Amino acid sequence: MHEALLYEKLPDSRVRCNVCQWRCVIKPGQFGVCLVRRNDDGVLHLLNYAQVSSVAVDPIEKKPLFHFYPGTLALSLGTWGCNFHCKHCQNWQISCIEEPDKHADGSESVSPEGAVRMAKQRNCGGIAWTYNEPSIWFEYTLDSAKLAKEKGLYTVYVTNGYLMPEALDTIGPYLDAWRVDIKGFTDKLYRGLAKIKGWRGILEVAKRAQQKWDMHVEVITNIIPTMNDDDKQLRDIADWIRDELGELTPWHVTRFYPCHDLMHLPPTPVATLEKAYDIGKKAGLRFVYLGNVPGHGTESTVCYSCGKVVIQRFGYDVHVVGVKGSKCKFCGAELNVKVAGWSRQFSAQGGGST
Repeated sequence: MHEALLYEKLPDSRVRCNVCQWRCVIKPGQFGVCLVRRNDDGVLHLLNYAQVSSVAVDPIEKKPLFHFYPGTLALSLGTWGCNFHCKHCQNWQISCIEEPDKHADGSESVSPEGAVRMAKQRNCGGIAWTYNEPSIWFEYTLDSAKLAKEKGLYTVYVTNGYLMPEALDTIGPYLDAWRVDIKGFTDKLYRGLAKIKGWRGILEVAKRAQQKWDMHVEVITNIIPTMNDDDKQLRDIADWIRDELGELTPWHVTRFYPCHDLMHLPPTPVATLEKAYDIGKKAGLRFVYLGNVPGHGTESTVCYSCGKVVIQRFGYDVHVVGVKGSKCKFCGAELNVKVAGWSRQFSAQGGGST
């Protein structure tokens, strides 16, 4: 067990966890919503520190991050549990745990030092905490991120965005990218899909990540038929990204496939994704991408000023052809792209687990 970092001790040996926006008040012997934080006689312990359920070397585009060191590989790590209970979760086998004390039985222990060493050995540009919500093993990701930065690796949170500002400010100096879900734009959607109230805190933390800590931010919305595919929610998301994060912030609108508790719904029609694309572009977003539709014409990054392809993609086959610094090398327009001088092109045949 590992003592939690951000918590308060309350009367009667209760504790309040201050990592995520649930801010669980936990009685002795009980767990937080995530089921990996337990109150042991007034001391909050993290049960999954360094306990890895999933590890792979992925192209950074799989997160998806399209403007953050394109063509590089990221060591991708997940653990057990989650602070959301999403009906459409693709990784429900690791996020939906029911017996908190037994989740470690199927884990591999990977220390922060071991994760950094693994990333270096496998020619990765950085480390991404992904597959389930990274904040539930916050202390582990913090320790790992500090070491990763010392060794010249980038760091990525693939997150539902429900982190407390205090926790964001703790890890902020060591985190480079914030790939955040905005699942919809109504109370009804978040309650019905993820059992979450107060979802607008997600928006404020995303802004804080970008504006206080200069993190690279990209937004994803998995579009689910009958739930968040209406024009109003899509317009509201696009308008919010434009107004609060800026028109150069990428928005990924991705195809839902039946999963977990939503097996009764059909896959998202490609026409619905194309509608979302049009809504985003009409709102003034410069970069909107369709996801889970291999070979679609929106995969590549096109300069909004001169119309030339600057990053060519087909699946995970990526070629940076027109970026200089963060700008279009053809016309000089700002693209909000981070490109590493040492980045190598990733080919679907060239390695990396998917």
